[in-house]
Amino acid sequence: MARVAASPNGLTIAQLEQMLSGRRAELSKLEKTRNKLARKLDALDARIVSLGGSVRGGAGRGQGGSGGGGGRVRNEKSLNETIAGILGKSGKPMKVGDIADACKDGGYKTNSANFRGIVNQTLIKDKRFGSAGRGLYQLKK
Repeated sequence: MARVAASPNGLTIAQLEQMLSGRRAELSKLEKTRNKLARKLDALDARIVSLGGSVRGGAGRGQGGSGGGGGRVRNEKSLNETIAGILGKSGKPMKVGDIADACKDGGYKTNSANFRGIVNQTLIKDKRFGSAGRGLYQLKK
């Protein structure tokens, strides 16, 4: 049995359902095209990185996987472990900025625009580290 109730704009339910179906089909086509282009861009990014270039704007663009460029960097040790090693070697309280610089100098890789802030949060949250004064941190004894 056909539904003939009219919507406020004068369209029947059948017409509205037909419009919705058309939009879903168009959306599906666009998503497939986007995924195909994202795979091509990931391949281009990987090629650029293999030639020694850098890729900006790659993170979060595609559907899963970093494709070799612009993704989240991976380190051998966590930031917590890196900081613990730095403070352990130092033996004295250090400023947050100095700890952040020592992490980077020691090979810790980051894409963060505010790495010092990340280090500061880590120092506050991890119970192994204690405040030795304003902006100074050391390993708890």
